Amino acid sequence: MALQQHLPPLSSQFVAHFGEMGSRWGINRTVGQIYALIFISQRALNADEIAESLEFSRSNVSMGLKELQSWRLVRLRHLPGDRREYFEAPADVWEIFRVLAEERRRREIEPTLSMLRMALLEEPTSEAERHAQARMRQMHELIDRLMTWFDDVQKLAPETAMQLMGMGATVTKVLELKDRMTGKSPASNKKA
Repeated sequence: MALQQHLPPLSSQFVAHFGEMGSRWGINRTVGQIYALIFISQRALNADEIAESLEFSRSNVSMGLKELQSWRLVRLRHLPGDRREYFEAPADVWEIFRVLAEERRRREIEPTLSMLRMALLEEPTSEAERHAQARMRQMHELIDRLMTWFDDVQKLAPETAMQLMGMGATVTKVLELKDRMTGKSPASNKKA
């Protein structure tokens, strides 16, 4: 692979993986690799350096950088005495997670909630539509509740959020133990 000629093996592996995963995350391979390279770089990179490291055309790099900027995943910097634009990823991985989650929410979840709200305002004209609307109401309530929870988590300090995430496994084990002791199935907890 050409990537290994310009990057150390560990870096090359990481960049290649992000390229493969890109399509699963809704971005193309090129954008995934560009982001991975910027993320692991010790310093801000310009488009020419990115193109050379990844052996991409300059135009592909420019388009990829524009997409990453629209997602707010890279920041533009200017260096004194240099007219070129340099790009860097936020240093704090928690900030990257927050930005990515906010963007996905804006692009994917909010349009779905909007469509569901409009559908719930409609007057059903048949039993099939009443059933469909009831299912949509359930989906709306779940997504709305998750977004309220997400908003609350976003307000937490990163250290507190990490502690909260660590508690998930502990809480799950306690609930499983409780279920075994009371003879309840895990599904019955979901209704509570």
